[in-house]
Amino acid sequence: MRRHLLLFLLLVGLSLPCVAAKKIDAAKEDLSEVKAKIESLKKELDSNQAAHKDAADALRESETAISQANKKLREITQQQRQNQERLNTLKKESLSLNDKLSQQQKQLGQLLYRQYTQGNQSYLRLMLQDKHPGQITRDIKYFRYIAQARAELIQDMHMNLEKVKTLDAETKTALQEVTELRKEQEAERKTLQEQKKEKAKVVKTLSTKIASAQEQIDKLKRDEKNLSNLVERLAKIVPPKPKQKKKAAKSTSGKPVAATADDDKTIVATNQQLPQDDLDGEFARLRGRLRLPVRGDVSNRFGSARQDTGVTWKGLFIKAASGSDVKAVADGRVVFADWMRGFGNLIILDHGDGYMSLYGNNQAVLKNVGDEINSGDTIASVGNSGGNESDGLYYELRKNSRPFDPLSWSNLR
Repeated sequence: MRRHLLLFLLLVGLSLPCVAAKKIDAAKEDLSEVKAKIESLKKELDSNQAAHKDAADALRESETAISQANKKLREITQQQRQNQERLNTLKKESLSLNDKLSQQQKQLGQLLYRQYTQGNQSYLRLMLQDKHPGQITRDIKYFRYIAQARAELIQDMHMNLEKVKTLDAETKTALQEVTELRKEQEAERKTLQEQKKEKAKVVKTLSTKIASAQEQIDKLKRDEKNLSNLVERLAKIVPPKPKQKKKAAKSTSGKPVAATADDDKTIVATNQQLPQDDLDGEFARLRGRLRLPVRGDVSNRFGSARQDTGVTWKGLFIKAASGSDVKAVADGRVVFADWMRGFGNLIILDHGDGYMSLYGNNQAVLKNVGDEINSGDTIASVGNSGGNESDGLYYELRKNSRPFDPLSWSNLR
């Protein structure tokens, strides 16, 4: 009976890691499947956009390349900073080791001097001295200890010095490589910026072909419809998070507020606080606790009519300095990170339960599809991609693909 019990426990113990491994593999397969579906959706979106060419599409290649170059530059800068910190640590260790070696050399010098004053005698001469055998034995042990300690210390000193020298050389080489790579990337980015200027001229020329305001309105509506379709289909692709007990969330019907005539000089609100990095919990419970993704001035109201076309705003445009960090407003996962007509370099986060946040017109998108994001993480940098004339961020919040007012969910300070 005991043998059967032990055999059963052994089989259970062996099966538990297998079950855990299967769950991990299943999770990876689910993520891979989601990525594959998103990639398929992106190709379909590209195909649809190719069938309806737009003037702003001339910027796509350039702005996408600039985004990738900026992302690479940020990675290189971070690597360079890490290498510099490593080099500084090695220098401190080297100085500390040199101090230690100096002390040890001083001790060795004192031992050698003491040994010299005592005649620097060999073991044979010690044994032949007219001393008590016990004293001779102690002297031999003493000199043997001195010789062994000296040899070990010298060997240890030599190994440590070689190690520091090697690591120092490796770190300097790495720093040099990173510096050279960064120079190369900077040159590439300048080239791309020039290319962007040239293509902007093309866009300006092509834009003159839009003869009527109605065509501009149709373009905006088409871009917004494409975005809504994208968000709706992403919501169907992304698997829902496990349900948790929660309080009833306030209604977010997405109905627009009263329309106002906003223009370029209008400042609806000013934001000076970035999303906190310790904001957690279900998205529905974060109403009134969110912060806007960037510091800057909000130039429109959600639901108000655009001054140029009369089309209503589905989100907020926040004027901000080019290159500023764009922060995630809450925990989530990247479900889209690519260029899209009308919104430039766009990144979309899924927050679960049908909630998504959208960040457009970026200079660079810094995360990839599938990346897990924490509140306050830097996910992009501010720009004016997508044919936008002003530097800033276009920001939306959606529930089940329907937009709702981000300001009503945000705490501005």
